Amino acid sequence: MIYGLFIIFLHLTIGNLISSMIDNFVPGSVIGMLLLFASLLLKIVKADKIRPTANTLTQNMSLFFLPAGVGIVTATAILEKYWASILLSSIASTVLVIITVGWIQQKMEKWKQ
Repeated sequence: MIYGLFIIFLHLTIGNLISSMIDNFVPGSVIGMLLLFASLLLKIVKADKIRPTANTLTQNMSLFFLPAGVGIVTATAILEKYWASILLSSIASTVLVIITVGWIQQKMEKWKQ
């Protein structure tokens, strides 16, 4: 478990360093996640070594949404002012994601056959 946390946080730290070098154009967490993905694909990091840590983190993922929920509660003035645009953009982005995922899934199913 400690080894898995070390590997995950190492990739996160490297991602944050790279992000700071490019003026935070891409968030460090995204870069770190891509680095970890590449490390797993290239077999630099063994999936079996970080699987228990990854499973524990995903099983407790709801804890990671608490800060965002608190942030939303503390921003009620902004929500009251811009509720219509927030609602419209939420609906539009949800529909766009559903369409995109459906289209990609259809292409992958055709490619698989």
